[in-house]
Amino acid sequence: MRGARRRLCSALILAYGLFSLYAAYTVFLRPRRPPHRDRDRDRRGPRGFTDHVALGNEEWNPWEGDEKNELAASQQRYEANLKMIKYARSRLEQTSLRVQIWGKAAIGLYLWQHIFGGHLEPADVTAQWREGNQKAGRTYFSFLTGPSVVPGYFSVEAEHVVLVLNGREQAKVASATQWLHYAQTLLRTHKIQHVAVVLLGNEQCNNEWIQPYLKRNGGFVNLLFVTYDYALVNEEDIFQWPLGVATYRNFPVVEPNWSMLHDPRSYLCNFLGTVYKNSSRETLMDILKQDGLHKLCWIAAREQWQPQETNESFKNYQDALLHSDLTLCPVGINTECYRIYEACSYGSLPVIEDVMTPGDCGNSSIYHSAPLQLLKTRGAPFIFIKNWNELPAVLEKEKKMSLQEKIQRRKKLLKWYQNFKAWVKHKFITTLENSFLPSDKG
Repeated sequence: MRGARRRLCSALILAYGLFSLYAAYTVFLRPRRPPHRDRDRDRRGPRGFTDHVALGNEEWNPWEGDEKNELAASQQRYEANLKMIKYARSRLEQTSLRVQIWGKAAIGLYLWQHIFGGHLEPADVTAQWREGNQKAGRTYFSFLTGPSVVPGYFSVEAEHVVLVLNGREQAKVASATQWLHYAQTLLRTHKIQHVAVVLLGNEQCNNEWIQPYLKRNGGFVNLLFVTYDYALVNEEDIFQWPLGVATYRNFPVVEPNWSMLHDPRSYLCNFLGTVYKNSSRETLMDILKQDGLHKLCWIAAREQWQPQETNESFKNYQDALLHSDLTLCPVGINTECYRIYEACSYGSLPVIEDVMTPGDCGNSSIYHSAPLQLLKTRGAPFIFIKNWNELPAVLEKEKKMSLQEKIQRRKKLLKWYQNFKAWVKHKFITTLENSFLPSDKG
């Protein structure tokens, strides 16, 4: 009896399995007849009669509606997945480079905060360690700065590195070479692949020490961005970099406002700075004293350069820029100075002494408009004079300008400076990408 029951159960299970297989074949594997075209339906007569014949003479599929719905849903899922794949691929292609910037010179803050518009955490400028990140172009940038950022004591999180170094004087060069040797070690151990350098160069363009490190000379540095009118700028692997504002004095990122653009300013011009003996700055002071011109300008001269500002002196300097139509920019050790960019930040037009300073700076194989060839090439709307004897005529013309004319000039200056920084950023990023990313050429 027990055996008969077992055989009966086995037969039922077998029958159920066969039925399931046949149902699966009918639903999923059996070929479907193409749907009738309208002209076939027309030959068979009215719609009701056609449907009757179909029910009588053709196979009827009770799951046809569900199958169509499932097919439509499957198509929608496929298209959605395809979009997700395309989006992920585009994001991967767009972010195809990761670059870590090591800011070991104050000029790195001009790069990150003023040109890139990036932020740093913590915001405290005295913090030992500060960092930020940003995606720009096809590149993801991370930025590190602060006294605690020292070779071997931080995480190298990218295969491509930009070193921001100070080469202005011999003591700074010694520190810069230590960083270069550290980067070279990382290259040899395959921790990183490429190195670029942004260099605060020597004011007389004595930068020979960096040359052996360049790849073109058998070194490992792919790209060099260097301040001042360095004669070896070639727009291939050596590029001129703007000096920018005095970030070592914590000059801020200035956001233009309505008052800055439209308010009348109390002074025709300003000059707050050091007057060196036997320099053109002494000539400038003498000319300003003639005919009482110094009464029309905010003048605060000192005999000795001070590397740091007090809170009061720094506020006075910012107020002078904000409340003067013109900022006088006499040459120092180099024609290019922080004052030029700081004046632009406040919409005070720079009046620049357009003469070459002693040293090795000058024209390059690409540029023939030194000094300030980078600014001139970008069409800087400044007033350039060859001698401070031209200043009285400049100030006389300034007196006759209407407020509306000055407002338009401020707008033009601020717009130019904004575009200039955007251009520098774009050129920097594309230069890195073109050099660091593998070429698509066969």
